[in-house]
Amino acid sequence: MTTTRAPKAAMLVAQRILRDAMRAGLSPGDLLPSERGMLEQYETGRGTLREALRLLEFQGVITLKPGPGGGPVLTSPTASNLANTLMLLMQLNHAQYRTIVEVRNAVEPMIGKLAAQHITDAQLDQLAGTIESMRCSLDDRELFLEENKKFHDIIAWSSGNVLFACLVESLLGILDGTAIGIDYPSHRRSAILKAHEEIYQALAKRDAASSEERMREHVEAYTRYAMKKFPHVLDQAITWNHLLG
Repeated sequence: MTTTRAPKAAMLVAQRILRDAMRAGLSPGDLLPSERGMLEQYETGRGTLREALRLLEFQGVITLKPGPGGGPVLTSPTASNLANTLMLLMQLNHAQYRTIVEVRNAVEPMIGKLAAQHITDAQLDQLAGTIESMRCSLDDRELFLEENKKFHDIIAWSSGNVLFACLVESLLGILDGTAIGIDYPSHRRSAILKAHEEIYQALAKRDAASSEERMREHVEAYTRYAMKKFPHVLDQAITWNHLLG
């Protein structure tokens, strides 16, 4: 017989704080009630309340503003908050780098399909900008890969699916593999640029099937490249320090 452990008091308080902030229509940057006010409102001890606030701070929901007039300030969590949690989970479960590659192969073609249905003209302009920057920085690996990351990030957020977007953005910091030894010589960078141009053309036509296929070809080409040139990297265990930027 299994039993379900009751949530910790601090977690319950944290959930109530966030629920009440949302119900009150607070936005990022707004100050939450004072510690004294929260102690009275949630009828809890100071230790439990402070633990609840630390939980919210760790999740990127609040920041603690020091000094007079300070206190907990509502913020908007970013993909880096999810990324930190994912990296820790993968490290503790001894996941290999190929785990991320498999996830990318599974979700990015679908994201490409959704993006073709939802992408805006402004987002297409942003994509075109990344391609132009990549074209101008073929000899600058760092800048090239930065624009490559931005390209995939824009497509993920233009999919209209916030969960896909957060998942992909949270992994973009290590997807290129440079943190664990994958290199990109000039001929490979040229191939990436060509693939991005083809994906962009399909998205610009709002062709969902073509966008999905071009993205699938792109991520599968990456997988083949990694398996051929850096097979040992795919078997390398992921650690928290592999999260970039």
